[in-house]
Amino acid sequence: MIIDSSIKEYGNLHKKEYSMLRSAIRRYQRIVVFRHIKPDYDAMGSQMGLVSFLKDNFPEKEIHFVGDNHVTFTPRLFPETERLNDEWFNSPFLAIVVDVGDDERIADPRYKRASYIAKIDHHPFKKEIARHPILDLDAAAASEVVTDFLVNWKGTTISKEAAHYLYIALVGDSGRFLYSSTTTHTFACAQALLATGISISDIYLSMYQKKLDDLKVTAYILNHFTVSPHGVAYYVLPEDVQKDLQITSERGKENVNLFSNIEGVNAWCSITEDPNPKDWCWRISIRSKKADISPVAFKWGGGGHAQASGAKIKDISELDAFIADLDKLFE
Repeated sequence: MIIDSSIKEYGNLHKKEYSMLRSAIRRYQRIVVFRHIKPDYDAMGSQMGLVSFLKDNFPEKEIHFVGDNHVTFTPRLFPETERLNDEWFNSPFLAIVVDVGDDERIADPRYKRASYIAKIDHHPFKKEIARHPILDLDAAAASEVVTDFLVNWKGTTISKEAAHYLYIALVGDSGRFLYSSTTTHTFACAQALLATGISISDIYLSMYQKKLDDLKVTAYILNHFTVSPHGVAYYVLPEDVQKDLQITSERGKENVNLFSNIEGVNAWCSITEDPNPKDWCWRISIRSKKADISPVAFKWGGGGHAQASGAKIKDISELDAFIADLDKLFE
């Protein structure tokens, strides 16, 4: 495989961290890959791409992946998550955590029982859990960092299956390479994955294909959205509306990018009621054309990136204050 110069340079920047993780992978016979709760394309794609790579190159090792399933991604795009019994974690193992900036959001808390914890990510972290984390806050996706790590590992190969998963993750978190976090290195990683022979037409079809019933959700949103004085477009999906539309709360943000190319709209959000008894709240997905929305997301119990973040409010009465904070960015 021809390695782009930007990937070589990137690998040199993370040379120590790459070496530490390679040594840990060689050292441990049992490995589990973790990712965040309520997974997205990047979380599941980075996880499964890494798992496939490890199984391909280290067939003698015991490789597993854990976490909650996605309401539509599994098994359509990714395999059903494994269920490991509690006893399995009593023996030494390596935990590799991908795409998680906050330890509280790791989908399975049993990572804490690992003999060694590693992490590959692109989020600012609240509390570091790994000894030598591989972290790039400027990367478009965790998949971009994972891909670079794998491409720079001499003597190994990236299969079409691993590349397929990693490309889904890269496309998903870069907004199909539209977000400002997309760089020449992002495209170099995409090129490396494409070189394995994956079909991007098949990938895009599987990622974005919709059913006729999905048009009812789109129609509802187009008839019930609001735009703030300075161009923040948003729609609200209460629990009763979700039931009428026959969707789950996890699917509330699927249409958030309906407003991405509308003149006069500077940021756009989905506000979805999540009636989870443990954490009843309204979950918000935020996107932006140019302004950095992450400070507002952090203020409202979330976080993320400059053009793509998440937040939450405990009660719908807080919505006006949240929208006002976003609106101020565009005064």
